[in-house]
Amino acid sequence: METTRSRSLTPFTLTPALAKLALRPVERLCYVTGALLVLSGLAHLVVFAVDGGPWDGPVSWRKPITFGLSFGLTLIAITWVTSYLRVGPRLRTTLLVVFAADCVVEVGGITLQAWRQVPSHLNMETGFDTAVSMTLAVGGGVLVALLSVFAVASFRNRPAGPLGMALALRSGFAILLVALLSGAAMIARGVVLTRTGHQEAAYHSTAPLKPLHGVSLHAVLVLPVLAWLLSRTSWSDRAKQRIMYGAVGCYAAAVAGAGVWAALSW
Repeated sequence: METTRSRSLTPFTLTPALAKLALRPVERLCYVTGALLVLSGLAHLVVFAVDGGPWDGPVSWRKPITFGLSFGLTLIAITWVTSYLRVGPRLRTTLLVVFAADCVVEVGGITLQAWRQVPSHLNMETGFDTAVSMTLAVGGGVLVALLSVFAVASFRNRPAGPLGMALALRSGFAILLVALLSGAAMIARGVVLTRTGHQEAAYHSTAPLKPLHGVSLHAVLVLPVLAWLLSRTSWSDRAKQRIMYGAVGCYAAAVAGAGVWAALSW
């Protein structure tokens, strides 16, 4: 006859409680890496405050600041939200490791060039600059491929999580694809201008798409965070759903507005 003590020690009674607190090694790696990238962006904000210089332009402390913060937050967000996706653990681990490494390479290359006081993207002035620029471009392609896999997974099988999380994740990943496509368009246009001898025009060609790229990039963090916060309230399910649909609509409108501005300014 099974005793009360033996039942209390079975893994079936311990695992659910521990699972809420435990992080897998790949998640700890990605969270720490994301935090370091954010700290790098903040550190360069201090450098900018001390050293000064222009905020805009191809050579500016703005780039290691914004890319460090953006890539760090995105890595943290993707690590968190993909825990709700129905993706095999081995596949998710592989994708997250590659994604984290790619984020480090992107921010590292941009930061290196900022300290060298040369443009990071679309810079073909020397062999080294070309290598850095092409590495960043290839890294961007890797990002598109990895995040597209997660986006497809969010639509193939309904994500887990509290009420509204499935809508938040699917909307967030759909909007994230807009960011990826706009980023790819910026790189493609800049490369064409560079290859045809219009280097200065290439540096400024990305300006129309930057607002669209920036706004759509973080929907995959903002919307799931809202769904998570709503799950902590005592509001009715109907109220939570209305808020989520309203938030998705507002975010989509902001992306559409940035898209119209980009089209008019292209």
